Amino acid sequence: MSNESESGKAYWKANLALIRNCLIVWALASFGMGILFRPLLSGIEVGGTDLGFWFAQQGSILVFLGLIFFYAWRMNALDRQHGVEE
Repeated sequence: MSNESESGKAYWKANLALIRNCLIVWALASFGMGILFRPLLSGIEVGGTDLGFWFAQQGSILVFLGLIFFYAWRMNALDRQHGVEE
């Protein structure tokens, strides 16, 4: 019983750390790169426009899609690691 409880706590802690890290990347890609750091990124060109504008229009969407696949991949690995896979 105690081992299941400890394993459950470790699983939940790893899950929360993964969610926290994904949210940090999400915030940096959308709010940070598109708004806060846009003046710093204005000198870098991607596809004929500056990097800050690119992140605000397209880059953040690509980052979000990547985060979805990364989260699913890491959660499957965590499920297998803790023996709770489907």
